[in-house]
Amino acid sequence: MAEFMSDLPVYWEFVRYPLGAALCLLGALLCLIGTVGVLRFPDFYTRLHAASITDTSGAVLVLLGMALLAPQWIIVSKLGAIFIFIFLTSPAASHAVANAAHTAGLQPMIG
Repeated sequence: MAEFMSDLPVYWEFVRYPLGAALCLLGALLCLIGTVGVLRFPDFYTRLHAASITDTSGAVLVLLGMALLAPQWIIVSKLGAIFIFIFLTSPAASHAVANAAHTAGLQPMIG
């Protein structure tokens, strides 16, 4: 661990743990808000929007918080790979589901 932190300033140790914990907590809160949106919104399309936007953002915040808490660079690089995977696949999957629903004839609520 000493070689991992040798090139960073001393005060960074005191900042990164609370900042990482706050990002993880904020990401979990955002995922919880998305869950409430899925339960409360009236139709399929608004529920899909709530789930895709908040869960992608929440996962990104949690991954950033975990990267700040990580003890080694290899863990940070693995979290970065997970971030890229989620950032590319989650919007594409949401679009595919919405397109399939639209093709199947599911109409959004108007009014």
